Amino acid sequence: MVENFIEAYVKKIVAEPDKIRVIKTELDTNFYEIEILSSLQDAGRLIGKDGKMIGAIKTFVSGIKAKDGNSYRIIVKPQDSKN
Repeated sequence: MVENFIEAYVKKIVAEPDKIRVIKTELDTNFYEIEILSSLQDAGRLIGKDGKMIGAIKTFVSGIKAKDGNSYRIIVKPQDSKN
């Protein structure tokens, strides 16, 4: 659920939505890492000025914790053009 929302939301922000991939990995019981893979240019857009964009995404995801009881770590990973 969370990764689907993040993928749909992020694709509306970036210039190259076809290069976006979202991977959810369980690190521990009720603790997940969500990686947002994007182009190098779009990584800057996702992080935003002073980290405000990624901060807003993290704030939304932290609100989901109240409903499902899971914790999430969000990471933006830029991929070079070869990938």
